[in-house]
Amino acid sequence: MKTFEHWRSERDAENRLWLTIDKADSGANVLSGPVLQELDALLDEAYTNPPKALMISSAKKSGFIMGADINEFTVLENEQQAYELVRLGQQVLDRLENAVFPTVAIVDGYALGGGLELAMACHYRIAADGDKKVIGLPEVKLGIHPGFGGTVRAVQLAGVTEAMPLMLTGKSLTPAKAQRIGLVDRVVARDKMRDAAISIADDQPSQRQAPFMQRLLNFAPIRGFIAGKIEDETRAKARPDHYPAPFAIIDLWRQYGANVRRGYEAEARSIARLMVGQTAQNLVRVFFLQNALKAQGSKPEQRVSRVHVIGAGVMGGDIAAWCALQGMHVSLQDREEQYVTPAMERAQKLFEKRVRDPQKRKEVSARLVADVEAAHVSEADLVIEAIFENLEAKLALYDQVIPKMKAGALLATNTSSIPLETLRERLPEPQRFIGIHFFNPVAMMPLVEVIKSSDTAQGAIDIGTDFVKRIGKSPLVCSSAPGFVVNRILAPYMGEAFRLAESGVALPAIDDAAVAFGMPIGPVELADSVGLDVGLSVARILGGDEADSSELATMVAAGNLGRKTGKGFYEWVDGKPVKSKSGSAAPSDIDDRLILSMVNEAVDCRAEGVVEDDDLLDAGVIFGTGFAPFRGGPLHYCRERGVEDVRQALNALADTHGDRFRPNEQAWDAFEEQANAR
Repeated sequence: MKTFEHWRSERDAENRLWLTIDKADSGANVLSGPVLQELDALLDEAYTNPPKALMISSAKKSGFIMGADINEFTVLENEQQAYELVRLGQQVLDRLENAVFPTVAIVDGYALGGGLELAMACHYRIAADGDKKVIGLPEVKLGIHPGFGGTVRAVQLAGVTEAMPLMLTGKSLTPAKAQRIGLVDRVVARDKMRDAAISIADDQPSQRQAPFMQRLLNFAPIRGFIAGKIEDETRAKARPDHYPAPFAIIDLWRQYGANVRRGYEAEARSIARLMVGQTAQNLVRVFFLQNALKAQGSKPEQRVSRVHVIGAGVMGGDIAAWCALQGMHVSLQDREEQYVTPAMERAQKLFEKRVRDPQKRKEVSARLVADVEAAHVSEADLVIEAIFENLEAKLALYDQVIPKMKAGALLATNTSSIPLETLRERLPEPQRFIGIHFFNPVAMMPLVEVIKSSDTAQGAIDIGTDFVKRIGKSPLVCSSAPGFVVNRILAPYMGEAFRLAESGVALPAIDDAAVAFGMPIGPVELADSVGLDVGLSVARILGGDEADSSELATMVAAGNLGRKTGKGFYEWVDGKPVKSKSGSAAPSDIDDRLILSMVNEAVDCRAEGVVEDDDLLDAGVIFGTGFAPFRGGPLHYCRERGVEDVRQALNALADTHGDRFRPNEQAWDAFEEQANAR
């Protein structure tokens, strides 16, 4: 009998065929070309000698199947190669769907993308009960759409009103929600899955299909109207020239509905075009960049489970709440109870929003305690200082807290402006002092900078990166330098926006230019949202005394801090900016003035070695500032546009607007040489 590298095959006494996927040399199952080819060969045997039923499960603890093998996307040379790869997957899954014997997918854990598509191709789906969101079609996040028949089968099973949001947002579902909308037949306890699979295969109940009213929506006269409405809603969130995949999903349904005969072929042609397009290639790059961030550091000898946060302001309080939400035991300290109480109240709002089960919410709440007397410092594995930016205050605090810390505990600062070298001067173990720099809002921002000095102990860095990953964030290891990475690269972009505003350019025109490039929101709205006082603080770090004579400083002095006070650059009503059109039109070079200021700073940052390589810097800027993901990061954007072209554009801007745009020749020479070598 033929042996397989990625699958195990067994027939039981009742002639049921049990296929178990266990992709070799991988911690998770993915549907690579070889995996699909082996499944095809196994189906040949099943078709030749039909079993009573065919069951598909996973041997991986990580889940069922995570999706297609994204590594294969990176070696595609043309659209035809992409089409052939997709058609292989479609044809194999068609055989599951068309089998004369019942086919059952036993889904324990993640079933994403191609994994869910394989499950949908089976006649029945059994899922393990659980409250994690593990079932979904996230392909749109990679700039593509389902390609193994998913755009058709999802609509057939769940209906238009459920399947479309699933594909257009890429969000995942809990098994229970997947069952409610028709993607899963039964949800059972993990130890009951095998019995449930046998039962459903033996009984062979009617296969799932969307409710009758949902099936009516597939008729052409109705379909065109609904597709138009969905497209309008999608266009309000994304631009087709930036993110074509969601519009391709809508167009496929508009043209073919859930038609099997024509829909699969159209799906394959559509996804093949997307796979070799710039947006998908760059979003796949971003996927690997996120993995690169998470690969930083090694597993430390000691791991953090108890955290003590000092400083219950917005940042410190939210750090404490997030850590508790992610499973840490946290104590929160400030000078008096009156400063801690608001942070605890904000924490409860976060817990209510993120944890629906009352009992589990109670458990999360119990992990966070107020600690004005610092009684829990001695229990903490990690102490995070998050008080106001004052050197003497921080040093005095360290003098008080270090004697109370247990042996081996790590001290970290959330400073955004004071060099680590200055803060650690009086510490008994300066090499074990790091920065752990969160961004506001803590619950929303995925990146955390882990700051080191030139001689910081690797063990301390490992503890920091491991901690960041364990609370669900992505770490960026960077050297202690003014502004670190994110604030440093964001500052010239924001500064240029402020200069444009001071010159009379209409504020919405500035924001519109940035959004047209691909930024999630414009710099003016961003400044108001973060807080103009925060922006001024960063400007002072990087610009010195010049910041105090700016219009920004005047606004802060007047108490106009942006959204939180109701007035900043914009007036804010019900949490939304009122954007007046008064002011002059945007100058023709506004795009380059905004974006190339970031690129220029990014090249300088790399030349100074603040981060280890280009990819990590691009990742930090994407996940820390929202830099247009489909552009692949500022350095990648520069290479795609042409390093020499960007360099010439910067010199032209410098000639017109000032030396702030003048590229550092030595840094750019090194970057250009490296870019030519890639």
